Amino acid sequence: MKVLVEIPDRQFSFGMEVLHSLSFVKQARPWSFSATRLQQDLAEACEEVRLHRAGRLKLKSAKAVLDEL
Repeated sequence: MKVLVEIPDRQFSFGMEVLHSLSFVKQARPWSFSATRLQQDLAEACEEVRLHRAGRLKLKSAKAVLDEL
């Protein structure tokens, strides 16, 4: 199982030390800024799709998006 843990910058070293000291943790590594941004964008997109399916959000058509380019 994978778990995302957010650690404040000022406590990053200590947090990573704690994670590495736990015998059951297989891998602990920081994400790059681009990976973090991608994860946030995907989570936002999934939420928009969920709201659209629930009828609470109207999304643009692919044609309308392409016309904006």
